[in-house]
Amino acid sequence: MQTLPNPTTNRPLTDTTIHRRKTRPVKVGNITIGGGYPVVVQSMINEDTLDIDGSVAAIRRLHEIGCEIVRVTVPSMAHAKALAEIKQKLVATYQPVPLVADVHHNGMKIALEVAKHVDKVRINPGLYVFEKAKNTEYSQAEFDEIGDKIRETLEPLVVSLRDQGKAMRIGVNHGSLAERMLFTYGDTPKGMVESALEFIRICESLDFRNIVISLKASRVPVMVAAYRLMVQRMDELKMDYPLHLGVTEAGDGEYGRIKSTAGIAPLLADGIGDTIRVSITESPEKEIPVCYSILQALGLRKTMVEYVACPSCGRTLFNLEEVLHKVRDATKHLTGLDIAVMGCIVNGPGEMADADYGYVGKQPGFISLYRGREEIKKVPESEGVTELINLIKADDRWIDP
Repeated sequence: MQTLPNPTTNRPLTDTTIHRRKTRPVKVGNITIGGGYPVVVQSMINEDTLDIDGSVAAIRRLHEIGCEIVRVTVPSMAHAKALAEIKQKLVATYQPVPLVADVHHNGMKIALEVAKHVDKVRINPGLYVFEKAKNTEYSQAEFDEIGDKIRETLEPLVVSLRDQGKAMRIGVNHGSLAERMLFTYGDTPKGMVESALEFIRICESLDFRNIVISLKASRVPVMVAAYRLMVQRMDELKMDYPLHLGVTEAGDGEYGRIKSTAGIAPLLADGIGDTIRVSITESPEKEIPVCYSILQALGLRKTMVEYVACPSCGRTLFNLEEVLHKVRDATKHLTGLDIAVMGCIVNGPGEMADADYGYVGKQPGFISLYRGREEIKKVPESEGVTELINLIKADDRWIDP
């Protein structure tokens, strides 16, 4: 029987490997985005950048739990200059951390200042240059005139970043498209893509290609469509820039996490995306576990134990939820392992075939422990977690918490 290709990736539907889109490597401090490197995790501090000590502490907190690139906002020249002190203090009291400055609202001078102190500058094409409201269609001449103004204001920043070997993120937001893009292309993914391409072409004309692209939206279907269209257009234009994925303003709690995952995961599964940020209305530290969970679930990064567990049913021979919590509490500090907790023998060995270790209920009051597909021993349920740990230790795969 013929296997049809996946309409998005053009690969066989039976292909279970994620084939990441080939992109150019872009250095951000000591981290590389794209170029086949692991998908990078980012977040952003909430502190006012004028608060030097508070900002340093916030950056350090994020970095210590796995955030690889940290973004800060620079709404004024004073904030931009404060980044010099923040960077120096990080080096003196902790270590260098890749920093990105967020520049908005006619921030040409601010961007030039902050480019001296950070590793990457993020600009929003819809806000970088002031466009006087016209509230009507734009002629080609008017459209091009504004494009010339954009080039004039962007060129010094591009040259500065190019000469320093630093990077830029061209960060388009659906909610802040420039007016002429709205009137020309509509409030659409196409408008987002064309906005990004306009800035990319300016950078390329100045021989600057240390660029990362993002096209964020608060509505998942818009966000996903924009990234897919961007990839299509870049392929047509022989561009290979890495992509920064994120659903902006996703909200908080369970829904915020689900919404972010719904937008980021399908693109990563299709090989699209080189760095991600989960934007939830909670402390930035809460974003990092969500990022790693998404990457772990897709097999793109292995940063924690992968737990395989059945949902429980009438055949289950122990309190599965309780036991899973006990197993997780005892082993969650390990990395690179797959551990299965299965309630009965019906699905156990088959469903957990890819796991390194299995904890299976085979008869009331007893647990069978597996190494891969091989049953190693049967122990009383009360000793199950302890004996699982002993098995991992016997294989020299245990580390103390």
